[in-house]
Amino acid sequence: MTHSPSDVRRLLDEYRLRPSKALGQHFVADPNTVRRVVRLAGVDAFSRVVEVGAGLGSLTLALAGTGAEVVAVEVDRHLVPLLRSILLEHPNVRVVQADALEVDWEALLGEEPGWALVANLPYNVATPLVIRILEDAPMVCSLLVMVQREVGERLAAAPGASAYGAVSVKVSYWATAAVVGLVPATVFVPKPSIESALVRIDRRERPAVGESVVSYARLVEVVGAGFAHRRKMLRRSLAGVVVPEAFAAAGVAPTARAEELDVEQWARLAGWKRA
Repeated sequence: MTHSPSDVRRLLDEYRLRPSKALGQHFVADPNTVRRVVRLAGVDAFSRVVEVGAGLGSLTLALAGTGAEVVAVEVDRHLVPLLRSILLEHPNVRVVQADALEVDWEALLGEEPGWALVANLPYNVATPLVIRILEDAPMVCSLLVMVQREVGERLAAAPGASAYGAVSVKVSYWATAAVVGLVPATVFVPKPSIESALVRIDRRERPAVGESVVSYARLVEVVGAGFAHRRKMLRRSLAGVVVPEAFAAAGVAPTARAEELDVEQWARLAGWKRA
C-alpha cells in the first residue's frame, strides 16, 4: 500500500504541513510510479535499502512492502513524526532525521557493502548528493534515483552528448549510469514545472582509472577547468593546468573540446608527468 494524491493532500492538511520550497519538496503520489521505482531498483526481501528524502512515505511504504531492510532518511523535522506514524506497522524500516549531505554514512549503514540507495531526490540537492554517495559511501553499491530530467541526463551522459559535463565524468569514474525511465510532473504533489527521470547507477568494482594513473582530486581539478570553458579548445581552457606536452603524451588533441573526452582520456591528460 502507498499514497494516492488524495492521501497526500489529506496528510498535509491533517498535520497542517506545507511542502517546503527551500527543501525542494514534491511528494510522489502515484502507486504505479513507486512500484515501478522499486522494480527497476531490483529491491526484494533480501535487500538493504537507504532512502533519502522519505517525505510522507509513499516510496518508503513500497520499499517496506518487499520485506527489505530500509533506512529512511528525512531532513525535515516536521515530517519525521508523521513518517514514523505511517510506518509503525513496518518493523523493517528505521526512520532517521538527518541531512544526507552531512550524515556519516559509515556510522549510519556500517562498512559492509551491498546497500542500495532508492530515492525521489529533491531537485536542489540531487547532483551533490549522488556525487557524495559515490565518493564517501562505498557501502552503497547501486542507486535508483528520481531526479529532474535535465539532471538525470547529465548524470548518465556519454562523451559527445550535449548534457555531458564534469558531473558526467565524475559519475563515470565511479560507476556506470543510464536513464531507465521518465516520470511526468502529474504524479507529484505539488506538481513541479518539469519532467523527472529515473536514473540507475551501478558502482564499479574499482574506479575506471587507478590512483597509479591519476589521483581523483587531480582528475576533478583538470576536468573542472576543462568544462569551465567548454566551448574553448583544451589547449586554451587548460592553459596553466596541464603542460602542453601532456596532450601528445596522453593521445589527446589539443584542439579537442571538453565534451569529447571520456574518463580514461581525462585521466591520462591529468595524470601525465614529465619523465
